[in-house]
This record gives sequence, structure tokens and C-alpha cells, in this order.
Amino acid sequence: MSGVTLVNLWVKNSAEIQRKRVETKPFITNPKAVEKCTRYVDTDLNRAFSPENLSAPEGDDLPYEVQRAQEINRIFGPKGSPEAYDVIFDLHNTTSNMGCTLILESSKDHFNLQMMNYIKKAIAPASCLVLLNEHPLLKYSTSRSIAKHPVGLEVGPQPQGVLRSNIFEAMRVILKHALDFIELFNEGMEFPPCTVEVFWVSERIDYPRDANGNIIAMVHPNLQDCDWEPLNPGDPMFQTFDGKTIHYQGPGTVYPTFINEAAYYEKQQAFVITRRETLVASAIRKA
Repeated sequence: MSGVTLVNLWVKNSAEIQRKRVETKPFITNPKAVEKCTRYVDTDLNRAFSPENLSAPEGDDLPYEVQRAQEINRIFGPKGSPEAYDVIFDLHNTTSNMGCTLILESSKDHFNLQMMNYIKKAIAPASCLVLLNEHPLLKYSTSRSIAKHPVGLEVGPQPQGVLRSNIFEAMRVILKHALDFIELFNEGMEFPPCTVEVFWVSERIDYPRDANGNIIAMVHPNLQDCDWEPLNPGDPMFQTFDGKTIHYQGPGTVYPTFINEAAYYEKQQAFVITRRETLVASAIRKA
């Protein structure tokens, strides 16, 4: 709801997001889902931007979100082309206790790394972590993937269909600083090399299930709401319905996030595990 509400505000009055040297376009990607106050109508739009979907013959028989993905690709793309938008900010809320999280698609995207470093410094001492999602088997076809520099933003915890003022304002502030960064870049400012701490997604963890695929355990109380905190071998991970503890058996310390995310039950995901790394961003300056 935070992103939807902000975009609707900016559609009515875009003064807040205008910069002299930045062209911005607020856009609701899934209006039918917004109208129904649901995540999607036929299929998850944030998995619909695959080459197969974008190149499929157009027609009313396609799922609504696939039709919408093709339309969005025509407006902001085409994906992978020189004409594609430079940056897309993909605004999301999460039910997980993740706080403010920027999602980076590539460790080699030095523009985005510099932007995220700028945002992190601008909002300090408040926290904004960076999730790096570039594992070839774990990436998915998001709306932001159309842009040359895709940026995801997750802010939570916030229940689906609910608007919380603190979450709303946190998202708003991050977008302000992101646009300020782009304006400075377009004015010719040079950003020197920097380091950025990221959490690299290495694996998705599903809930324990029985032979029929039914969930037989919940996220353990010691892990619930502990996004980004270290999970060590032997730490409690799940709790079965009869009270037994299932422990983490991995080889070393990891950092789970998207813990017990409501939207991911259908995707058979209890959380993702990440490994903390430091990336070096090269200096950038507009040519």
C-alpha cells in the first residue's frame, strides 16, 4: 500500500519527485489488483517479465498480468534495449521484519552501488540494507528488470492491504534521496570509489512438509522477526505443530531475511538465506 499510495499522490501532483535534470514518471503497474486490494489477478506480475511472456503473441486469452507486462515493456522498454528507461524504482512492502531494504540485481552495477551508498549515508543513523539477488537460479523476472539500472525497494513490516505511517514515510524518504543522487549525477558530480555491504541471496528455504506437500512446521519463535540477524549451525529454525524444534544444519553462519513473508507461502518459501559480503564500487561520473 505504501508504494501504491505514494504513486497515486505523485500522479496527482508530481512536484515532490521532479528534478531539473531528471525525467520521472509515476506509474501503477497492476491497477486491477490495486482495485481489488490483492497482490495480483491471474498471476504474479513481478514474475511475468520473462522473455517468453514479453514475446508471446498478444491477445485477450493471455493472463491479465502477462498482458500488462507486455504493455509496461512497450512503455518503459523494450527490455535490454538502448531505449529502455535508465532506472526503475520498484516499490514494495513486506510482511517480514526487514526494515528498509534496497534490492540490487547485479554486483557489477556500479551506478546502483553508488546510489545505494549515497542513500545509506543520507538516511543514517537509520538503517537501509542492500540485498543482492543475482544468483542465476534464484533471480526472477521483475517489472524493474526492464530498466538498465533496476532498483527494488522493500519496506516492512506492514500487513498486506494496510498503510502504516512510519513505513510510508521511510519509503518516501528513500525515494527522495535516490532522485537527489540521480540529479547530482546528471549535473556532473563525480562519485569516488566506495564500498557497500550487501547480503547475497544464496538459497531459498521452504517450510518442512509431509509427503502430500502440507506444511508441518512454522518458523521458530527464536527466528521469527529476526531478519538480517545471524543464524548459526544448530540454531532453532522451525517448530513443528507438536512443539519439536528443527535446527539449522548449514555449514556456517548465514543471514536470513524475508522471514515468514505472507506472499511467499504460495511460492513454497519460508525465507531466504544470505551471506554478508562487501563490494567495491568504481568511481562514476556522467560522460
